[in-house]
Formats: sequence, structure tokens, C-alpha cells
Amino acid sequence: MSRRNKSRSGNRHQDDVGQDNLPQNDENREGNARRGRKRGRDSAPSGGNARLILFGRHPVMMAIANPQRTIHRIWATENVRDEINAALADAERTDIAVDSAGRTDLDEMMPPGTVHQGMAMHCAPLPQPSIEEFIADHRESGHCTVIVLDQVTDPHNVGAILRSAAAFGASAVIVPDRHAPLETGVLAKSASGALETIPYIHAGNLNQTIDKLKGAHFWLAGMDGYAEKTLAEADLKGRVGIVMGSEGEGLRRLTRENCDFLVKLPMSDRIESLNVSNAAAVALYELYRK
Repeated sequence: MSRRNKSRSGNRHQDDVGQDNLPQNDENREGNARRGRKRGRDSAPSGGNARLILFGRHPVMMAIANPQRTIHRIWATENVRDEINAALADAERTDIAVDSAGRTDLDEMMPPGTVHQGMAMHCAPLPQPSIEEFIADHRESGHCTVIVLDQVTDPHNVGAILRSAAAFGASAVIVPDRHAPLETGVLAKSASGALETIPYIHAGNLNQTIDKLKGAHFWLAGMDGYAEKTLAEADLKGRVGIVMGSEGEGLRRLTRENCDFLVKLPMSDRIESLNVSNAAAVALYELYRK
């Protein structure tokens, strides 16, 4: 979040991992997931990531524990195989095979430098609620916090925001259908398992989404370094949406004008801005501590 809307993240990372490097003879095991209550439609835009590969201990273990996650296949090195089998047994998902793989095999499935910790999972993207379903599910909630991201495109940042949302009790992270990352292994690794617990809602037109949240009695506060009040001074309570701008440009004009308030974080003059994921964490903590 920039006070002058001039900062550039300069980082564009690869969103997908190894989609063309899956081992052969990969059969879909659609019936292997213990199904929980559906959360609504799959919110990923058409043409989304149908061959999703999760990697790393937290994303894989949290996905195993989530009954809404359909798992097709798991690969593991010998030293983590027992840990994965124990997690599958605890989740009563013992019909999912765990295939042996060496670290070299996993390295070849992933972009260079990927920290997979000896495990990878081929699975389906999670079903997510529509914004209308989310509002209906939280109609009776007197206290509800959501994060709305206006064209935040870096999956590392979005994953970190999901992690902070889980840590500080937010109910959802909402993004537009365009100019926002899909569910990928990189995003899931950055979220450190939070993708399994926090709805990640692609909600179409962002300003229409903000209007729908307003209609459901949410106060929408846009983060802007030029705002007159800090988030603490605004003293927002109850149903609150924090709207964060992109890594480079901040809030777009129409998004800024559609917010009920513009607020900022108090900062020293020794630095111009915070990374959007850091700013989101501070804002969520400010609301959580009340």
C-alpha cells in the first residue's frame, strides 16, 4: 500500500507448477474424497487450473484434512510417506494411494527452486461460494471482516493475505474474476494451508461486489496513503470490508470512490509504503484486537 501510489512491486512470479510434467498414467480418482457440505459453485473463471498441484507440508496436510478437497494423487519421498499415510488415516481417506517419488522426481515436476518438502498432490480446485452465497451464509453475523483485493496479481502476496486472514479471523478474501491469481500451488504454498480454511472468492465485477456488500450492511474501507484518518481512528466495528489496491497502482479511481471511507495506516516518514500483504496483515490485526 503506497502513500503516493507510485511503488512498483516489480515481481511477477510463475503461477503454476509443473502442469506438463506430471508422471504418466495419472488416473482421476473422483470418488476418493469424503464430501462435506458444498460451499457453492467453483468460483474460478472458466478455463481455470484443472490440473492443480499442491506442494509443501502445510498445503498438502491441510488439503488432506479438508473433506471438501478432491484428491487425485499424492507423491511422497520415503522419509515423509508415513506422515502422509497417518494424516490420510486420521481423515478417513485411506483409499487415496501415495506413490513413491524421489526428490529428483519432485524437482522435475516443479519450477526451479520450489520448496516441496518431499511431497506433492494432484487435486481439484476447491469449490467456493458466490458472493451472494457468502452474504447469505453470514446474514446473521453481527461481526464479519472480509478483505477485498483490487487487482492484486502476485500469488505470493495473495497467499500471504489469505494466511493473515486466517490468523486474524477474517471470513473471506474476495477478488475480481480478472487480474487476480487462480488457485495454484504457489498461492497455496504462500498461504501455508489457509486456502483450505478461508473462502477465496472470485466475484466478477469488483464495484458491483462492493455494492452487494454495502447492501448487506458492510462498511467498506479503502486503504489509501492519502486518507485523512487512520484505520484505528475510523473505529470500524461490526461488518467491515477492507479494500486493498494493487501492488503498483493502489486503488483504482472507481473503486476508491465506491468505498464508504478511505483510511490509512500510521507510518513513519522513513519509508514510503508497505507491501500489500504486510499492509493487509496490519489492517486485519487492527480490526481483530478490538
